Amino acid sequence: MAFSAFDELAMRRALELAALGRGHVEPNPQVGAVVATSGHPAAIVGEGWHGEFGGPHAEVMALAAAGSRARAATLYVTLEPCCHHGKTPPCTDAILAAGIARVVVAAGDPFTPVAGRGLEALRRGGVTVEVGLCSAEATRLTAPFRKLLTTGKPWVIAKWALSLDGRMAAAAGQDRWISSPESRALVHELRSRIDAVAVGIGTALADDPLLTVRTAAGSAAGPRRPLRIVLDSAARLPLASRLVRTARECPLLVAVGPGAPPERTAALAAAGCEIWQGDDLDHAARTTALLRELGSRRLTNLLAEGGPHVHATLFAAGEVDEAWVFVAPSILGGAAAALDPLPDVRRLCIEDVSHPGGDILVRGTIS
Repeated sequence: MAFSAFDELAMRRALELAALGRGHVEPNPQVGAVVATSGHPAAIVGEGWHGEFGGPHAEVMALAAAGSRARAATLYVTLEPCCHHGKTPPCTDAILAAGIARVVVAAGDPFTPVAGRGLEALRRGGVTVEVGLCSAEATRLTAPFRKLLTTGKPWVIAKWALSLDGRMAAAAGQDRWISSPESRALVHELRSRIDAVAVGIGTALADDPLLTVRTAAGSAAGPRRPLRIVLDSAARLPLASRLVRTARECPLLVAVGPGAPPERTAALAAAGCEIWQGDDLDHAARTTALLRELGSRRLTNLLAEGGPHVHATLFAAGEVDEAWVFVAPSILGGAAAALDPLPDVRRLCIEDVSHPGGDILVRGTIS
């Protein structure tokens, strides 16, 4: 199937629009749509995106913007239009009512009530349907939604920072920040659009973090306030820690193991923490069980901020989907962290390299 240069331009615009819903629409997918006239030259006459969970879908927004110009026009949409009644009416009905002549879809929807049925409903209504333009980009954009739907677990982003000589932390008593203020601002922006952020008990004890979203003065806090999670097998998190002291203001889940002392878990619960207790002694298996619990709550994205033992456990369990690696242009000296031999080396499919504040940020998915 041959697509024109304008077809690709319109679909890439729809992908740009879809990304505007990131952090607002989850657990729904990010979707963008464009309506364009079919004449020569073709022109975009309507745009839309799914802006918030439970709100109008991208197709409906684009059709409303196009108005009467939608008749006999082409609709470009990044995900197969829905054909069922959910929080909103079927988009296929709106498309047929608007008189759209052709629909170009980037990727199919894996959601069972929709999968293939949306395309068939349009074809039965006399609409020309073409699928596959920019499919790789659209599938990547909706990867967290697809993972939650097909595996019942959230998309896991592992984030860490290190120096040029491979150190992940400075010596005790020194400035604990390796990365630049600009890099740290990016991490807070990321936190503001994910559902949960997790650290291990080692990081919680060493850094006494808050794990909240902090932004520059005057900027918006972001669409989401992530659930804070501490992986703490023995329930060692101090009651005086900043995490526990703020548990009633910002939700905190402490994930403990089967051998956690009952008096410690009771004290944390009394302080306002939610306690999740896994029954598996194996760290990787227990972590996978926790991810399934988060998935059952329809949490779509989890940011794992460390430390190295948490990342090692997630990698060992095969649960890391994406990585953000900050490399600072500094040499801290001393011995680098020792790594156990890797039985199964995983590679990063690099999607972007940038330079926030002089650091190097490498982002990509885990193959």
